[in-house]
Parts: sequence; C-alpha cells; structure tokens
Amino acid sequence: MHTELELTCILCPMSCTLKVSISDAGIDVRGNQCAKGVEYAKQEVTNPVRHVMTVVRVRGGDIPTVSLITSKPVPKNCIERVMEATAYVELEAPIELGQVVIKDVCGTSLVATRRVRKAT
Repeated sequence: MHTELELTCILCPMSCTLKVSISDAGIDVRGNQCAKGVEYAKQEVTNPVRHVMTVVRVRGGDIPTVSLITSKPVPKNCIERVMEATAYVELEAPIELGQVVIKDVCGTSLVATRRVRKAT
C-alpha cells in the first residue's frame, strides 16, 4: 500500500507544505525546511494529537467565564471526551492561573489560563 498526503506544518511560522509518502518501507517527508517538519508529519500520520482549549462558566467572578487548556496534547479521537467533560462545569471564583480544574480526562488535566477574581 502506498499513500501520498499533503500537510501544512504548524510547528513554526514557516508553515511548510509537506509531502508525505506512506508505504511499507516507512514514512518519507519532503518539503520541510527544518527537522520539526519531519517530526510533525510523522506524528500527524501515526497518532495526531492536539491541545484542547475551551471556556467554562464562573459564579461570583469579576468575569463570567474562564478559559481552560489541556496540560498536554491529547489524541484527536479524545477531543470530544474532553469537551463533554467541560460541558456542564461551573466554577466558583476565585480561580488562579494554572489551577487544575479537571483531572484525568484522556490522560491530561484541564488548567485555567487566566485568573478570575471574586466579584466585589
């Protein structure tokens, strides 16, 4: 079996167009201007992962929501589970930057990306 793919690398501002060939002999990557492109292409065709970002409600805060991000990338097939885990979450202010809000969803935690102070 031989498959050809074209990907755009997202690891640096160059945004190289990568030509990826997958065969029984392995994965061949062309078009990269740095080693990161090869790493990205191989990861993307074997086990694509993403950081997941979302927003949840905050009660009693100086702002009504707080943004969250996964502490590490998760497999793309876990994105829906991460979103489901946050769908009905409502936090109580205050919330600190980096605070773990939800533990162990698809092997990662969701952490706050900003501070929310208690409303005065």
